[in-house]
Amino acid sequence: MARGKGDEATKKRLQFRKLLKPGTFTPMPGGFSPFYAMLAEQIGFKTFFLPGSQLSHFLYGVPDNGIIGLRDMVDHCRHMAAHTNIPILVDADTGYGNAVNVHFAVQEIVRSGVAAMQIEDQEAPKKSGTAAGRRLISVDEAVGKIRAAVAARDEIDPSFVICARCDGIGAEGSDFNDTLKRCIAYVKDGGADLIWLNSIQSLAQARRAAKEIPGPVLVIWGGETAPPSWAEYARTGINIALYPVMAAVAGLQASWEVMSDFHARGQAAIVDWERRVAKNPYGRPDIKKIIGYDKIVAIEKKYLPAASQRDYKTTSGHKTHYIEAPAAKGKTKAKKKTK
Repeated sequence: MARGKGDEATKKRLQFRKLLKPGTFTPMPGGFSPFYAMLAEQIGFKTFFLPGSQLSHFLYGVPDNGIIGLRDMVDHCRHMAAHTNIPILVDADTGYGNAVNVHFAVQEIVRSGVAAMQIEDQEAPKKSGTAAGRRLISVDEAVGKIRAAVAARDEIDPSFVICARCDGIGAEGSDFNDTLKRCIAYVKDGGADLIWLNSIQSLAQARRAAKEIPGPVLVIWGGETAPPSWAEYARTGINIALYPVMAAVAGLQASWEVMSDFHARGQAAIVDWERRVAKNPYGRPDIKKIIGYDKIVAIEKKYLPAASQRDYKTTSGHKTHYIEAPAAKGKTKAKKKTK
């Protein structure tokens, strides 16, 4: 790993570890796109999640069933890490095999520049964490995979965070008590830095998990009622509440609604949608500013011969919207240069 890249990656990993200290609580949104992560950073979120399910659905059009592989994930990790300044937690499914596969998967993902990765305790091929049909490997095998992950991590950068995910709640032959025992073993015997407790059913479970698991805890809500507020979560003692598919699902729903309306009514649907955007209190994100189009012009001006530079004064593009909206209200601190 190049020195500059390694220093920047370690900095973000240490930022992530601060979120795991006792008494801290952080909401973590998620989505498949680097641009979604950049939006989250601008809005003010401290961390972001790259879910394997959304990579499967949105980039490959396949179910979340362990179909995508290590190379798919590592390439996407690199894009995500290169264009954000907040730490990224990555969904590495089951580690793409046994403890041997986990060793190489961890080292490849560490080198990508992200801050953390999760390895779940399902049998392969895994199922979606929200689906039925999940079956777990033995505790001994899961602990061995976590130990392999920690050792592989330590060879490159000990600041990288290994998260052990337990899918026991709702899995075949398991219950909350068994799940809790597994989580404790994943920390005490495996050496995991963070526990992901999937599909918790109540705040009482969250409180018990935070009390009994000897390490920081991340949860995803799986109860019958609406998820708790951030204040309610914080009072349980957990460290992170994960909303893994928020950005992607919101974008999907918006696309479904607008395209369905467009199919039914034509251009009038687009006009009505722009009017709704114009009334939105959060405004419209400035895509060119977030992505950094101005940097292209600056590089051209600095390095291209005069004859090769583009004419931006007498040429033009075209409008992409016709009803003005206020600027987005997310935080707009200057983006640091990535190395």
